[in-house]
Order: sequence, then structure tokens, then C-alpha cells
Amino acid sequence: MVKKRVDLHNHTILCNHATGSVDEYIQRAIELGIDEYGFSCHAPMTYDPKYRMKIEEKAIYEKWINDAKGKYKDVIKVLLAYEVDYLNGYMLDEILNAKVDYLIGSVHFLQNKNEMWGFDNPEFIGVYASVDIDKVWEDYFFAIKSMAKTGYFDIAGHLDLIKVFRFLPKKDIRLIAKEALKEIKKSNMVIEINPAGLRKPIGETYPSRQILEEAYDLGINITFGSDAHSIEHIGFGYEESVSLVREIGYKSCVTFENRDRKLVDF
Repeated sequence: MVKKRVDLHNHTILCNHATGSVDEYIQRAIELGIDEYGFSCHAPMTYDPKYRMKIEEKAIYEKWINDAKGKYKDVIKVLLAYEVDYLNGYMLDEILNAKVDYLIGSVHFLQNKNEMWGFDNPEFIGVYASVDIDKVWEDYFFAIKSMAKTGYFDIAGHLDLIKVFRFLPKKDIRLIAKEALKEIKKSNMVIEINPAGLRKPIGETYPSRQILEEAYDLGINITFGSDAHSIEHIGFGYEESVSLVREIGYKSCVTFENRDRKLVDF
């Protein structure tokens, strides 16, 4: 099997919290020897407009990436995708049915006392003082399980993002995540290895070794994504991520085209 370096989770300035142009991102990916580079910017939805593109910008985003596909086709394979927040009642059919290479499903919001809170956003970190952390983790992985059950998504994004600020449960993380992992397997989804956690208080990749070991035992495939919001983020933590998954037993990862998947060695 041909060895490839893939990087499927990257953003653009349209999410309102990233810097750098599409060309700059791709040129850096080429410098790093990345073979397949995917843009999966935060999808529009009818909630939290501050941190995502507007639905009116969908056409602009898709033109940027599709133009780049043609421009760089002889040097690097560019892929078009969205990172979709799984949030019932707020996701848009225009995104879920968009003509893309893949969709990443992520959970960034949980219900707390009849309100939504962005548990990975420093603006909401004070909420942790008033919640049962075990229950929060259980609620998070129940949301992941529900997301997988929809069948909408190809990749589960930063699977244990709930650990970002180091508020960890007393219960065994593997037991908390087990049913969600089973649903991910049943839905034929892939888990991304996301090094953004290395830049956060938790100081480790998403997901953790414990969860990855469970995923490996279940036969769940993986892929890689920098979660880049700036040029400097591209390729960050890749060697550490590869070393981790190889220790667990993974030798290949998944990449996509037009929602079809293929397995490549890394």
C-alpha cells in the first residue's frame, strides 16, 4: 500500500477565528510533504454565528477550495469538507447535503440548566465550577453517540474534546466512552487524530491513548487533522500523533473523495 501523509481538518478565515489565506495553507502543506490536504471549516448553522461562516458565505468558501483543487492538482490533492457542530435543530440541510469530500461531526456545546454552553471556549470556563464533571463527561459522550447514530458524518472530530481544560472524571474514561465508540463503529465513522490538544491545558492529542486503544480493539479506523487555525498550526504534533497510534497498532489511515473512503499507509 502506498504511504501518504494526510491532513483533513483545517480552517479558513471565514470561521472568524483563523488567520492566513487558502494559498498560504496549501503552500505550507506542500513544504511539509503532505499528500492530501483537507479544508473543513466551521459550517454555517443557526447558532453561535460568531465562530463560523454565514450561510451566504458557503459559495465563497466552496469556490476558494474548488479553485485550489484545480490550481494545485499536480502538486497536492486538496479536499473540500465542513466541520459540522452536532446540535439538533440548528444544523442546516444545505450543509448536510453539500457536495463535499467528507463531513466532520463535532460536539462543542452541551445543555446546562436550559442553556447551551461552549465547554471548550475559555469564555465559559466558569461553568465548570457549578457542574458534576462525571455527568458532563457522560452527557458529552451521549452527544457523540447521538451524532454517530445520525449517519450524517464521515469523521468524529477531536473525540474527547471535553478534556480540554483538564477537568477529568473520577469514572473510567474508557467506560464513559464505550457506547459512543460502539456507535461510531456501527456507523462506519472514522476517528481523527487531532494534535490541537497539545496546544491546550490538557497537553495531549485528541483522543487519549485509553480511548484510542478501545477504538483499535473495536476495529475503528483513524485519520489525521492538524485543526489548523493559522499557518503555524499545519503539521503541528504530527510526529507525536503518528508515534502514538503506531504504538497502539495502527499502520494505515483513511482519506476521502466525494464521500468515498480509501485506506492508505502512513
